[in-house]
This record gives sequence, structure tokens and C-alpha cells, in this order.
Amino acid sequence: MRPVDPTSELGQIWNQLIEFLAKIVSPDWGALVNLIPVFLAPLVLLFVAAVVLAWFAYGVRKPRARTRFLLGARRAEVLPDGTALFPAGYPFDAAKALVYPAGTVRGDDGAPLSVVCPLCKVERSAELVTCGNCGLVLRIDAPTPVAAPPGPPAGGAAVA
Repeated sequence: MRPVDPTSELGQIWNQLIEFLAKIVSPDWGALVNLIPVFLAPLVLLFVAAVVLAWFAYGVRKPRARTRFLLGARRAEVLPDGTALFPAGYPFDAAKALVYPAGTVRGDDGAPLSVVCPLCKVERSAELVTCGNCGLVLRIDAPTPVAAPPGPPAGGAAVA
């Protein structure tokens, strides 16, 4: 076999092929190490974006307790005939048809409130601790708000 003349066209193609294969077989490691940040930075950014997206998705879809807090006065339930229905044991202002939280003795304007005795259903002043009709001692302090779900946990009482 005759050696290939490096000046011929076939010789130039052969030399280019050898130079190309030399770069693949024995690469310039210094140049490759300098490329690590170029490939690593997008991967780190992709990971951070995935974590932020997962955190946001959890924050949007996480279950929340459906707790209502009745901290101030609320409107009393009105019957079809137009009269207000006041719950027993809760102070109320009949003139304004407002029901106040337990333990309140005066309204927002300073007027004394009334309460219906839960035992004998007789109306009395909310400032009185004892019912004058049946003698029931009804001293209710203002409740401490507690964040608790209004019903059993998801899955029923068997989970609890």
C-alpha cells in the first residue's frame, strides 16, 4: 500500500478526519472543565424553579380548616313574621336585633344587654349572674378563639 500524499485532496480529508477524531479521543480537559458552570447553572436554576413551583402548588391546594369566628355582634335570625329570634344563653340587644358573644354585658353603644335563660326561657339582664326565675347560675366568660375544624377529620370519625 502506498502512503497517502498529505498535499493531495484525499490526504487533506484524511488529516481533517484524524484531527477531528483526536479531539474526541483525547479532548482538551481544561476547556471542558471551564464549561461545567455553563451546563451546571441551568440545572441548578431548573431545580430551584421546580422546588418553588411545588411549594406554590402545595400552598394553593393544601386543605384548610373551615372555621368561622364570631368575635363581634351579629344579626339575629329573623322569623317569617318579622320578629327576631335570639338564641338562649347569648346576650342580645332587642332594639337593634343584634346577638353578642357570650360574656358580653353591654352593647357597642354602652346599653345593657339581655339574655334568655337556657333552662326556663325567661328573659333577664345579662349583668345578672343568676336567673331570678329558676336560680340557674349562668356566668359565661368571653370564649377564647380556637382554630379547630367544625366537623370530623376527612375520612370520618374512624380516622380520629
